[in-house]
Amino acid sequence: MAAGGGGKSDDFQPFPVKDQLPGVDFCLSSSPPWPEAILLGFQHYLVMIGTTVIISSILVPLMGGGNVEKAEVINTVLFVAGINTLLQTFFGTRLPVVIGGSYAFIIPTISIALSRRYSNFIDPHQRFKESMRDVQGALIVASFFTMVFGFFGFWRIFARFFSPLAAVPLVILTGLGLYAHGFPQLAKCIEVGLPALVAVVFLSQYVPHLIKSKRAIFDRFAILFSVAIIWGYAEILTAAGAYDNRAPKTQFSCRTDRSGLISAAPWIRVPYPFQWGTPSFNAGDAVAVIAASFVAIIESTGTFIAASRYASATPMPPSVLSRGVGWLGVGILLDGLFGTGSGSTASVENAGLLGLTRVGSRRVIQISALFMLFFSVLGKFGAVLASIPLPIMAALYCVLFAYVASAGLSLLQFCNLNSFRTKFILGFSLFMGLSIPQYFNEYLLVSGHGPVHTRSTWFNNVMQVIFSSPATVAVIIAFFLDCTHSYGHSSVRRDSGRHWWEKFRNFNTDTRSEEFYSLPGNLNRFFPSF
Repeated sequence: MAAGGGGKSDDFQPFPVKDQLPGVDFCLSSSPPWPEAILLGFQHYLVMIGTTVIISSILVPLMGGGNVEKAEVINTVLFVAGINTLLQTFFGTRLPVVIGGSYAFIIPTISIALSRRYSNFIDPHQRFKESMRDVQGALIVASFFTMVFGFFGFWRIFARFFSPLAAVPLVILTGLGLYAHGFPQLAKCIEVGLPALVAVVFLSQYVPHLIKSKRAIFDRFAILFSVAIIWGYAEILTAAGAYDNRAPKTQFSCRTDRSGLISAAPWIRVPYPFQWGTPSFNAGDAVAVIAASFVAIIESTGTFIAASRYASATPMPPSVLSRGVGWLGVGILLDGLFGTGSGSTASVENAGLLGLTRVGSRRVIQISALFMLFFSVLGKFGAVLASIPLPIMAALYCVLFAYVASAGLSLLQFCNLNSFRTKFILGFSLFMGLSIPQYFNEYLLVSGHGPVHTRSTWFNNVMQVIFSSPATVAVIIAFFLDCTHSYGHSSVRRDSGRHWWEKFRNFNTDTRSEEFYSLPGNLNRFFPSF
């Protein structure tokens, strides 16, 4: 008997290591009933639309566009995101990930939009089209870099040396690195954002335990309930005149009729390639966007790992990860052809939603992709949902980004936390992953340019893009230290957790890899995974 009485000695044993996350209601290859799957798919669409609106609202005005152009760009992003999500779930990693807009491309796109070569354009619409064509050309060039990295197996080589120890800072900061899009954005309208945050936490974490229903309703659809309730509350505040005499910034954040998207959006419009004209190419712009696509690859890798955990799948074989990166490159190519203004990455918030709902079904994500295609063509209906006040979306991010960060923390079970080498690599990479981007972003905010300020704008942008991404900085440091620090020591392999992932290094070593990651329709015969 244990000291203190009553307990057995095995009460003090550590929790067993799990290759697959237990407690998931529907794993990657299973699916909930159709009505529930459709609602869950719509919920994923609702979550991803926030980032789409944020990125377009930043970029389009700087490029010279108004509300009409912003509505068209948002619809284009949604349309391409739907196609890319279907491609990734059918032919890429086959994980339940949404492929949407990426914040990594904002810096090079802004640099293109503010370039002096557009100063002679008086008509803002013409200036918008010209700058969009330059962005398209840069995205097309960058897409080939990403496809080569993925389809030619370069990312597979990196993944073969990747350990759980190096993955921990990557996945944690894939979620935590987006903290600026959480409470700081929520606080722009605290009377709407804070109730939304409380509603999500209460409905998803407390109500299921209070009601004790056999059917998971509130925890699974907490996002839908919270958005509906708080959006209605924001509509009442707007109609009652609560913001009539407030500052313009407050009105833009709080009012439900300030986005300008509903009136500007067409009823029906199908986005098509080269809708802004023939893309133009500039070498400096292309190099900066290639750097952004490299950041997108790294951040997508972190999201893929989190999604595989919450889908209760086994760790991805390196060949599957590389295949997913290749199809991410195809997605960036489509961004360039259609003119979305930004490249693609795996959506962090949607990976967090897998954890919140405990539904990691691939079919649910494919249904959400169909919602993206549907609402992108029927512009007015999509614009209604896109006009949800952004502080409500920021409240959702506070919960969803945290779930992704916790997926990274769960990888610590594979590592030896009593090793001082492990402690140093984890602590140092996490600290520098937060500290270096903070310095680069603060410098940019105060000085109007980054700390690397040479005559070559493209070089400045490359440095700013890479070192303002917390996940990128953290994984570069963690991967380098893990591969070089005491590498010849006999205990390093076990301390880093490499032995746990060893059986997933090759596609055919573990039979579960074929269940989760094999291509549909026996395509593995023509495109084998190694």
